[in-house]
Amino acid sequence: MSLSVILQQMGVICILVAIGFYLEKRGSVDALTSKQISAIVVDVCNPALILASILSGRLTASHRDLLTAAALGAGFYALLVGLGFLMPHILRVPRDKRRFYNLMTVYTNTGFLGIPVARAVLPDNAILYVIVINVFYSLLFYTHGLAILGNGPADREASDTPDNKKDAKQSPLRALKNVINPGTIMAIVSLAVFWFRLTPPPIISNTVQYVGNATVFLSMALLGINIARSHLLTYLRDARIWCYIGLRLVLLPIGIAVVMHRMSFDPSATLGMCLMAAVPVGNLPMIQAEKIGEDTSVLSSAIAVTTAVSMITITVIISVMTSLLL
Repeated sequence: MSLSVILQQMGVICILVAIGFYLEKRGSVDALTSKQISAIVVDVCNPALILASILSGRLTASHRDLLTAAALGAGFYALLVGLGFLMPHILRVPRDKRRFYNLMTVYTNTGFLGIPVARAVLPDNAILYVIVINVFYSLLFYTHGLAILGNGPADREASDTPDNKKDAKQSPLRALKNVINPGTIMAIVSLAVFWFRLTPPPIISNTVQYVGNATVFLSMALLGINIARSHLLTYLRDARIWCYIGLRLVLLPIGIAVVMHRMSFDPSATLGMCLMAAVPVGNLPMIQAEKIGEDTSVLSSAIAVTTAVSMITITVIISVMTSLLL
């Protein structure tokens, strides 16, 4: 894929984000509507896009590529978990906020933003690596992620009540239930379809294609809506967020791409992993923090700033890497 095509595709994505921004400023979308659309994207459209990517017939990846993707996914999150402990110290984050920066480092927007962007701008085989990363994400967040978040004062105080102690005993089962969500299920189904070379009837594949096609517009428009609702100009003054962006969303993806290129990985794998390292902070840590009564100002500001800035950083990084690798 040429540099001009990448720039055009990222330009389209920026326009879709701008449409969502405009709809919010115009008052066409309220909080309930955006929440309902988000549920549709997460539970229906994004899972369909994953399967549609596998059924497109354009993947030339092999079983060995899938095994390579699994190894890369495990290594990727092992690196992020380690970096999650280091980043708060590097940025001199106050002790009571360190776990938020830990979560921000490990759990970025690999699904809601990563999947549609990968489908739009990366080579077809790159989606295989993106799918595997999202499986690892779900498995890890509801184990490691909840453990990190549960180290906060609000959670410890809440756990003192009898009801919450009972809930805590059920937490492994609840964590397993959370892992089994539409996105994870469809990702595993898609990998099985790829592995066994299954071909569903046209009525199924066409339906999946139509539903999946709605993902890019809806997810990008929702990002624009969320940016419009945030106090972006205020958050942009936070120097620590900019340091985080430089280290986590710029240097890390470039470093991963350079190392993988020197190790002679397939360009699709390199670009897929590079994109997964470049996506902004995800919403899931903030949603979980809100559930246990935590102050989510750090997470919400990071989501707003990194999402807005990532439209530029992803475009530049993926464009440069594509021109060098393809």
